[in-house]
Amino acid sequence: MTTLVLFACLFVFMALGMPVAISLGLSSLLTIFFFSQDSLASMSIKLFETSEHYTLLAIPFFVLAGNLMSTGGVARRMVKFAIAAVGHLRGGLAIASILACMLFAAVSGSSPATVVAIGSIVIAGMVKNGYTKEFAAGVICNAGTLGILIPPSIVMVVYAAVTEVSVGRLFMAGVIPGIVLGLMLMIAVWWRAGKLQLTPPPKASFGEVFKALRESLWGLALLAIIMGGIYGGVFTPTEAAAVSAVYALFVAVFIYRDLGFKDLPEVFLESSKTTVMLMFIVANALLFAHVLTTERIPQTIAEHILAVGMTPWMFLLVVNIILLIAGNFMEPTGIILILAPILFPIATQLGIDPIHLGVIMVVNMEIGMVTPPVGLNLFVTSGVTGMNLVQVTRAALPWLAVLLVFLVMVTYIPAISLALPNAIFGP
Repeated sequence: MTTLVLFACLFVFMALGMPVAISLGLSSLLTIFFFSQDSLASMSIKLFETSEHYTLLAIPFFVLAGNLMSTGGVARRMVKFAIAAVGHLRGGLAIASILACMLFAAVSGSSPATVVAIGSIVIAGMVKNGYTKEFAAGVICNAGTLGILIPPSIVMVVYAAVTEVSVGRLFMAGVIPGIVLGLMLMIAVWWRAGKLQLTPPPKASFGEVFKALRESLWGLALLAIIMGGIYGGVFTPTEAAAVSAVYALFVAVFIYRDLGFKDLPEVFLESSKTTVMLMFIVANALLFAHVLTTERIPQTIAEHILAVGMTPWMFLLVVNIILLIAGNFMEPTGIILILAPILFPIATQLGIDPIHLGVIMVVNMEIGMVTPPVGLNLFVTSGVTGMNLVQVTRAALPWLAVLLVFLVMVTYIPAISLALPNAIFGP
């Protein structure tokens, strides 16, 4: 009865159009009020304590670093380097756009930010060089999803906070999948571009490539600082987020000088708005997770699953179906916060590595960002290109097949996710 009331309230509130955060918090409070032994006073303390989670401190710093990099000219220099490096290949401008998305994802941690930063630069250039606007929009919309898979990733930080797994291991687990997905998208573009009969730009000289690399090096160095600092034991992932924000500020203002001091208040304000929105969702979702735990809902579901003899591969298939459906109607953070506390204990009981589960969930969130009706990347791409939502959706769907094939690979070949973290930290 408790489980029924909790989820019934959640879905009813969301169907009525309430924000995800309000739906999570209100359904939790009603369940506690009518069915739990906890007092409402203790819940107010719990709501406050969830916001003090040390891992969650990484979110505002990564958001700020991403905004500084987005508006500070880093994306433009990365695009220039990517075009110099691979622009001469068949479909080179589109391939360079994917490479630029991969590079920018490594410093932003956000898919919409990657689409805006890279798409606003390359889509017009691709159209000017003979690509259709639909082709360009579809490529960028899907390649932008790498923003939450290639570390650092805000979605990964949220998953780590909810499940209390290592952020460092999770970040490292996203490296190989991110590279593999990027290469798969490049191969798909190369194959499709062969039918368009486009003339690629001339091959850049070694000097031009080196110059473009040197100009973008300050932005690329952020990845080395974050990952090197974490795995070198210099600082924790949360401290790395703070370092990345300070470094991004220094590069944008004093090195590239694309941002002036007069521009900083607006960047700080936008970062604050995003942070408040995310943290309000997180606080209410962790309250929801607390109700799940105290009422032993995940454990009960796990016992039923084990009783019917569901194997790990069958469970992962069900997980993917649930997440793909949820991705059509909710944004990634909300899905992670609602479903991770439920799926995590079951996966543990079945012997599935929690880091592997985390990567599977993130890849599902990527697909959700390019599927209607609430795919964030669809709306962002629509704003960048001026195309309506239906046109963007049609443009993105052919490339979605690549993401679905990749999801199957990540789900049933755990080594793609676990090889690197196991090699560094041990199994």
